[in-house]
Parts: sequence; C-alpha cells; structure tokens
Amino acid sequence: MSSSTASAGTPHPAIETGLTDVFERCRTQTQGKVATYIPELATMPPEQFGLALATIDGKLSTRGDADSEFTIQSVSKAFSYCLALELLGRDEVLRHVGVEPSGDAFNAIIFDPRTERPFNPMVNAGAITICALIYRELKDDALEFVLDRFSKAAGRRLRISDPVYRSECVTGHRNRAIGHLLLTVGAAREPIEPALDLYFKQCSILVNATDLARMGATLANIGQNPFTQESVFDVAAVRDTLSVMFTCGMYDYSGNWAVDVGIPAKSGVGGGVVGVVNRQLGIGTFSPRLDDKGNSVRGLKAFQELADEFGLHAFECTNYGSEFMRSLA
Repeated sequence: MSSSTASAGTPHPAIETGLTDVFERCRTQTQGKVATYIPELATMPPEQFGLALATIDGKLSTRGDADSEFTIQSVSKAFSYCLALELLGRDEVLRHVGVEPSGDAFNAIIFDPRTERPFNPMVNAGAITICALIYRELKDDALEFVLDRFSKAAGRRLRISDPVYRSECVTGHRNRAIGHLLLTVGAAREPIEPALDLYFKQCSILVNATDLARMGATLANIGQNPFTQESVFDVAAVRDTLSVMFTCGMYDYSGNWAVDVGIPAKSGVGGGVVGVVNRQLGIGTFSPRLDDKGNSVRGLKAFQELADEFGLHAFECTNYGSEFMRSLA
C-alpha cells in the first residue's frame, strides 16, 4: 500500500483525516462501566481512549491515548490460539476445542453438549484449554514462548503486570472451576493449576492500542510483522485464527459485530479491541468503559465508524474488497 503522496513510514493523508474524524466522533461516548470483577481493573482511568491503525507496509497512525498501557486480557485468546495451532496442529486442537459460537457470556460454565468440549477458543473455557495444550507441550517454557511471540508481533518486548496477575489469581475462582470441569470431561489433563497460571499471566500482559494495531497488522500480513519483517505466526494458523475471530471474537455480540463491522476482531475486559483486515491492516483501540457483554463501548463505536469510513466490512456492497484502502496503493 505504498503511495506517491506519503513516505514509506507516513500514513496516507486520507487515512489521517478519516482517523481524526472517527476519533472525534467516538470520544464523546461515555456509556459503560470499567470492569470491577478483577479488582485491579477497577483502577483504570475511565476517560482514556486510544486509537491506532497499522498497515501491512509498515505505516502507523494513532490518536489519543494510543500509548497508554492496559492488560491485554481476552484479546490474548486469539494469539494464543494461533500459537496452539502451530504447536499441535489443527486436528489435535480441534479434538479439545470447537469453533462454534456459543451465544453465551465469555465466562459461562458451559460446554458443547454434543462434544463435551468448549465451544470455541475465544471464551474462557476454550482459552483455558488452549493454555493447557500449550503447557502440555512446553511445560515451564510455555510462558516465555507466549510472551516472546506476543512481543514479536507487537514489535517490542512486552511484560506482565504483577498487580493485575495477583488480582486475577486471588479472584479467579470461576476460572478455576472451569479448569477442573475441563479435567472432568477430558478436555484438559492434569496438572491444571500450571495451565490456569499461564492463563492468568497471559491475560495480565501489558499492551497499548499501538501494540494491538501492530499485532493485528502482523496477522493481516499473514504472520509477518510488517514493521520488523520478522516471521511471527504460522500461515495456516493465521487463517484459522482469523476465521474464529470473525465468528466468535466478540463474545455473545459476535453476530451483531459480523453484521455491523464485518472484520475479524477480539475484545478484552481491559478495554482493548484488536481488528484485522486481511492483507491490509490492523486496528487497535483502547477505552476501559465496557458494555454489559464485556466489550469496550468506544471500541465498538470506533470500529463501526472505521468500517463505514474506509469500507472495511468483508461484505461491503459499495466497495470491492475495501476499494478505499486499495485506492491508496
């Protein structure tokens, strides 16, 4: 997506203008509440709002609090799923976790009644199973493996928030219940506590909206970070990950998301949302106020506005494959 009117690292003026317009329209949204079920998350400043867009030719545009750090929370589920697919292969992962939308809340203690497995890897039960699979393969090296790959996708060394991790551990009774039920149905193996610990730590990784945009751009660029040129994710794993993000990434709002926004995405209760426009760009947003489904209110609004502004919806009627973005090439 090079442009005669923009240098190698400078976004096209039309992107800059459109991003500013979207940011200004969305910053007035004040609905929603900061997550409190993990006590440390309740300390997040509710007014923060960051927006970032990264293209696959290494251009970055940001607005607002795009460099303010927050914990990645459930956004991590998409990337750890991608890693599990690479480590174990699709068939083995599918033996333990399905790919169907559940229609239930992200922390529901419910499995697919036909298979007795988690519905998909984007809800807690599926994500804990994915962590169990990664731990099964790598044991004590699992955390460093996850952290290293996440860091390579972001283009900088990421770290874990110890206060949030400890808060997750103290209050994570529901997730522990899910873990032990996974043992009961055979979706996970003993020992389950190290897998749960990996899950808590994975969710406690600190990122910002810029990191999420770069991580999304890495998936959009079929696994290669477009800013560092480093290969991060397996190509086949990226395809399956984007597919599940599209159908399951926004919890029990995923159907509405597919209609309203139409791009693969994943949200987290830390206030972050990552989106991927295949072969074009990654989008990252951050705003801590959540709706009753656990999705960032400003994040949802920003993505819908961006999809409309740039024609990013996968089934956009007026554009051919996001013609607006193609026109910037």
